[in-house]
Amino acid sequence: MNLSSALRYLDQHTNLEATAGRAEGLSLQRMQRLVSVLGDPQDAYPVIHITGTNGKGSVARMVTELLAATGLSVGTYTSPHLEVITERVARNGEPISDDELGAAIGAVAAVEEVAGVTPSYFEILTAAAFHWFADVAVDVAVVEVGMLGRYDATNVADGIVAVLTNVGRDHTDGQGAWREAIAGEKVGVVKDGATFVCGETSPELRKILSSTPAARTWWRGADFDCDQHVLALGGRSLTLRTPFSTVDDLHVPLHGEHQADNAAIALAAVEAFFDRALDEDLIREGFANVTVPGRFEVVHREPTVIVDAAHNLDGAEASAATLRDEFTLHGTVIMVVGFLGGREPAEMLEALNARDAGFVIACTPDSPRAIPAPEVAAAASQLGIVAESVSSVEDALARALGLAGHDDLILVTGSLYVVGPARTYLRTQADAR
Repeated sequence: MNLSSALRYLDQHTNLEATAGRAEGLSLQRMQRLVSVLGDPQDAYPVIHITGTNGKGSVARMVTELLAATGLSVGTYTSPHLEVITERVARNGEPISDDELGAAIGAVAAVEEVAGVTPSYFEILTAAAFHWFADVAVDVAVVEVGMLGRYDATNVADGIVAVLTNVGRDHTDGQGAWREAIAGEKVGVVKDGATFVCGETSPELRKILSSTPAARTWWRGADFDCDQHVLALGGRSLTLRTPFSTVDDLHVPLHGEHQADNAAIALAAVEAFFDRALDEDLIREGFANVTVPGRFEVVHREPTVIVDAAHNLDGAEASAATLRDEFTLHGTVIMVVGFLGGREPAEMLEALNARDAGFVIACTPDSPRAIPAPEVAAAASQLGIVAESVSSVEDALARALGLAGHDDLILVTGSLYVVGPARTYLRTQADAR
């Protein structure tokens, strides 16, 4: 298949990312059957498996760069994508080519009938990624869970290192013992004999997080941590501690205090993989190369435009804290926001500290799950925020750019379906100029 044919094939299959439908009868049997007829490519290389409510993508990129600094060939599988689907599958940070992804999806399509199953959109992509990693003979794969863990399609892989970044409220109604329920599903990625690198520190979850078949568990706070972090030019300066080493004055070129925790988790995961300390020069090299598109990313100057996929309450609070703590504002903040169903617009706006913005422009993400822009604008108005609604992301960003002066700051945030199109729009405008 070429990529166009592959995308048409994908679109013929259920896409839970787009619909967020409630899946009944969760099981790995369909995915296990699919990879079985492909020859179980996920067993051809060691896997570092990453789950968590927030930070998975950042940790995956950090782990990838640290491993690549050692000279290994590293496959990385993440989801969803910001702009183009090839972002999801990469080797040493370089996305798979259109032709290679088309061929990998074609390989899955060719065995669907033999497998006797009808896989989902995500299962097809996951199987294609595993197949391609085996085909190009990566030395290690860094695999991000799509949702939860236990029944996620990626969980047909047996990670020799399993990572949990944190447990937060996302894709849940927040009723009852939701934290315990989510934690129980996420630790389903921890396999017998693995090293479990646990970034979640809540004492009330310790019993659940301790009940895994891991050979050893490293706890953030006790076994590894970021012991010190201060603002630095273009990022943060950290002191990271693991069971094997301590690294002082480590520069990480990312915005946000939460990235300090992510860095500690990533370094612990890589040292767990090697079962030894990583050379300090390689640590510095790996972190120096880290970029995390769409996560508090400065994409334009005069006015400053920041895109941040703060798609849940924890992410929104982190976004507000990063803006408050790391940016000196001489002008007005204009927010371009758009949310998906399952979020309360007023709660998200409060978490983003939108009351302090000079203006909020609500847009409707291009998703069946989108909350209509007028509904978000109405919630903002009820909070006393000056707001208007604009139908599309592109029109909303154009409106914000038209209003902003050189000293103003535009924060584009909320759903990935807002941040991705915003990045595309700005790049297209720059190319036109």
